[in-house]
Amino acid sequence: MKRIAFTIALFLSLGLSSVWAEENSTNNNVRTIKAPRFARPLVEKWIEEYAKTEPGVEFQIAKGSGNQENIDLNVEFDNQDKKDTKAFSHIVYFGETAVLPITARSSEAARLLEGKHLNAKKLKQLFFLNDDFDEDVKKIKAFENIIIYSGSNASSVASSFAHNFGEESSSFRGKRIAGDDLFLNTAIAKDPLGVTFNTLSNIFDLQSRHLKSDLSLVGLDLKKELESSFSDNGTLDDVLTILENGKPAEITIEKVAIMFNSTDEAVNRFLCWVLEHGTQYNHQFGLLNLDQKVAKAQISQVTNTLTALK
Repeated sequence: MKRIAFTIALFLSLGLSSVWAEENSTNNNVRTIKAPRFARPLVEKWIEEYAKTEPGVEFQIAKGSGNQENIDLNVEFDNQDKKDTKAFSHIVYFGETAVLPITARSSEAARLLEGKHLNAKKLKQLFFLNDDFDEDVKKIKAFENIIIYSGSNASSVASSFAHNFGEESSSFRGKRIAGDDLFLNTAIAKDPLGVTFNTLSNIFDLQSRHLKSDLSLVGLDLKKELESSFSDNGTLDDVLTILENGKPAEITIEKVAIMFNSTDEAVNRFLCWVLEHGTQYNHQFGLLNLDQKVAKAQISQVTNTLTALK
């Protein structure tokens, strides 16, 4: 009887060990990517296309906040605070995002700003708490009634927008909105005096390529031939093409990066594919392409790292 019990226990033990080994083996073939919502559709496209060429390793997007230790790749803005990303040894860039000031279409704020054509100095006056303005920039009375909404989430584009104008994110006027930057669109929809800013992928409909029907762009002081492209009648593709050929001071442009651990060969192989093939989807999902020299440098960096691992 004891021998039978021992045999059963042995088989159960071997069975459990087999299950654990199988699960562990599966987990070893899974890599997790943390991505802000504006970049998530692009990352999902990478995963879908890469699986067709490299089915042996699965890449997936992290759910919720997650444990940082379980993240293999982290997508973020270049100037984002990296205090929580010490586990990553390397960083590469795959594209850029542009940020434009917006308000709700047909709102009171849109009426107050109509025809203003704001330059960088006036945008700074509109969005930030600063009494030390240049003498040649007169205070615009309409600004006093406008309520500014800015993001406070760690992945918000707020810090990028502020740094473009030489400010800190703590200097914004108005109200701070927690959570994803898409909530900024919701905030101005509820406040007729609300003005905010957002990335192109949160402003434009990625299918129609036109501005979302409930949003209006704040008029900027741009060259006359660019005005129509940066109006409510412009298209996402026009904006992307223009900004890849020039970067006006009025428009925030920020590199988008991937942080990773260079010792993981599967991750390096995936990044090589992203930089060589995945960037062809940048425009589709509202991101600018990098300058060609910068793009080639990123590919060389990851290729050299992958070669060193072999």
